[in-house]
Amino acid sequence: MRDHSAGSDLNWRTWGNGPAQVLALHCGLGQGGMWRAAAAPLLDRCTVRAPDLPGHGKSPPFPVGEDVHDAACATVRPHLTDGIHLVGHSFGATLALRLALGSPARIASLTLIEPVFFAAAADSALKRDHKAAEDALYAECEAGNLRQGARLFNRLWGGGVPWDSFPDKVQQAMARQMPFVCATEPALWQDRAGMLAKGGLERITCPVSLLRGSQTVPIIAEVHKGLMDRLPLARETVVEGAGHMVLLSHPQAVTQALAKALTDPNASSL
Repeated sequence: MRDHSAGSDLNWRTWGNGPAQVLALHCGLGQGGMWRAAAAPLLDRCTVRAPDLPGHGKSPPFPVGEDVHDAACATVRPHLTDGIHLVGHSFGATLALRLALGSPARIASLTLIEPVFFAAAADSALKRDHKAAEDALYAECEAGNLRQGARLFNRLWGGGVPWDSFPDKVQQAMARQMPFVCATEPALWQDRAGMLAKGGLERITCPVSLLRGSQTVPIIAEVHKGLMDRLPLARETVVEGAGHMVLLSHPQAVTQALAKALTDPNASSL
């Protein structure tokens, strides 16, 4: 389904017809259909809407010259409604957090699955080592070596799936997306949008659930800690055996988190 409201031309998927409204935002290099399995058991209780973000799936590319985080938030923001439940994975989780910061009173619950908001992690050798690994793939991309950049990206975030196991067309598709990955650096590492400004996160008083895999990239645990230190009603669930792609590998864990969010007595009843 293509949605043209509020200037948006995103491609959307909608599942269910339950009363609770859920907006689900996918990871970088993903698409809205990734939420299907996690949403399926809840469709009598909620309506789940999941866009293909700009530059992904069947949606149009990012606007030229705009920050990708700004642009993604701008296309999704008009679809917020009072009492909505926000859920996001990876890059999508950072968008969900930013949208909640902008309209905290409208959000009933926030479910963040492995947000790659590296700026939230405390400075440490672990953070510096991860930044060096990310900088290496940025450098390859800036030199025009997009396929090598994609190989390094997969080494970091691919959950151990060997690069050479992907068909050539998949490798090419990932390589084409590397400029987007590099363009996220100002938002995710430098906090260009000011999401860590004093007093901001503390205003998100809805229940916040953070999910991460026990086998994920180590920096994610530090990101979660940084966020949980400031979000008033945050709790963490560690999914045993899962990596970064917990949404696909362990969708039942995401379903359980969403089910709790839909029934949490602390959730906003706007």
